[in-house]
Amino acid sequence: MRNYEIEIKSLLGGKERADELKRRLVQLFPALKVLSPHTQRNFYFNTPQDLGVTLHTMSPLLSLEKQRELSDIIVRTKSGVSIRTREADGNSFFILKASLGDESSANGVSRVEFEEPVALSFDELNQRLLDAGLTYQAKWSRAREHFDLGHIHITVDKNAGYGYVAEFEKMIDDEREAEYARRELKALMRELNCQELPQERLERMFKFYNEHWPEYYGTDKTFTIE
Repeated sequence: MRNYEIEIKSLLGGKERADELKRRLVQLFPALKVLSPHTQRNFYFNTPQDLGVTLHTMSPLLSLEKQRELSDIIVRTKSGVSIRTREADGNSFFILKASLGDESSANGVSRVEFEEPVALSFDELNQRLLDAGLTYQAKWSRAREHFDLGHIHITVDKNAGYGYVAEFEKMIDDEREAEYARRELKALMRELNCQELPQERLERMFKFYNEHWPEYYGTDKTFTIE
């Protein structure tokens, strides 16, 4: 079954604004689940010309069901995909995202998402992709706080480069529900006094980070791109 990720980002900037959002969340939704905070490393890879290489490389690490799911996404995608690995809580994940529309696969609001844990260390997983000919696009680091409202998840991240960013996410299994999910997330953001980070600005920020990531990765340094 395909999973579709509907996600909208809000650039919070500093800690004060992030703390304000967290206080408001607890006030408005006292029954929400607050998950354990953790740190992440996310390594982004340049997309190979032949996506079959990625499928061939990852298939031995996946169940038959997940192999078919990944193959289906790769075959059906009409735009580029975003390939990345993640380390969180000592676990390693392989992630591939493809946009549902004209937005980028790296940052778009509506995307098909494949995310699966693998039985390799983070270094081993990355080396496997490098050995297959993929190359790094950028390395990202962040500290994440996660709030579970049930059907909607909100994360407050302290990102290297970007500073504090909130992500509002809903997972759906029917592409036809994407627009309704978008409206639902935007209504919640208004209630929480959060402004959507425009895609055009997000793409400029993403491009700048990709070009300068060694200066920011693993640090508290931030930049501002309008």
